Amino acid sequence: MEKPYILHMFTPEKNLSPFDVNMALDAGWTAAIPYLHVELGEVQALVQDSIFSRGPKGVKRTGLFFGGRDAKLAVDMLRTAQKSMVPPFEVSAFADPSGAYTTAAAMVACVERQLRTKFDTGLDGKHVLCLGGTGPVGQIAAALSAKAGAKVKIIGRQLEKAQSVAALVNAEFGGGSTQIEGDADANKGELIKTADVVFATAAAGIQVLSAELVAAAPVLKVAADVNAVPPSGIAGLDAFHQGTPIEGSNSGAVGVGALAIGNVKYKTQSGLLARMRETDQPVYLAFDDAFALAREIAAQL
Repeated sequence: MEKPYILHMFTPEKNLSPFDVNMALDAGWTAAIPYLHVELGEVQALVQDSIFSRGPKGVKRTGLFFGGRDAKLAVDMLRTAQKSMVPPFEVSAFADPSGAYTTAAAMVACVERQLRTKFDTGLDGKHVLCLGGTGPVGQIAAALSAKAGAKVKIIGRQLEKAQSVAALVNAEFGGGSTQIEGDADANKGELIKTADVVFATAAAGIQVLSAELVAAAPVLKVAADVNAVPPSGIAGLDAFHQGTPIEGSNSGAVGVGALAIGNVKYKTQSGLLARMRETDQPVYLAFDDAFALAREIAAQL
């Protein structure tokens, strides 16, 4: 009898995301096994427990997934897992905390597609505001945009926190090539004057860009909102927008809504989960891999 495809799913939280479990099983994994309240220092022992029990053939049907809510902790766990492998006992691993890596990748890829199709340009040199950007989706969207050449600011309610998060993103996710800055909500009126792209990544039900600010944005090209819960994070933009003109925009900006982003996010996460299961050589997947696949998916829309 063939060995089952087992995905060991680790989270530092008290619950594993049902969304991630569904995605794993739909991507062809036979079993998704949860491990809760996992600390970074426990990862090595858990990983090695998962690889030595199955033999060289069995490890090809074994994978690891790292979830939770902390973007940095998830990638730290992924790196620890990779260092814990003992060839030929190596398995693939994928980090996607709260879906932040794949959601951010999908959002940035969808915006990039709209820039190219509607404005014949890309992210390079563009001014990008990540509103409500101190959370995991905002952090990764900022990193991916900056690595694509954009000039990025993470905007939060508190200046000090936004600046601290920007520094963390540069250090942990920027690969030494980003110069993301932090700024405060109170300065949005001035910052919007030069913004080409806006990402709304605040908590559900919070509007971070008003109709007045949309109208006051003279060079705004694309705005994206990951929030599907009313009210919209960006005035004039709804969850169904997919390159739809934003009502009230004087610059001809178009919007990308949560459902359009979610379609690419779903395909990206599913694709990476399938890649782990199908590969002959171990892969270690995080936000850069998610962005590469999301770009391919968005380009085909």
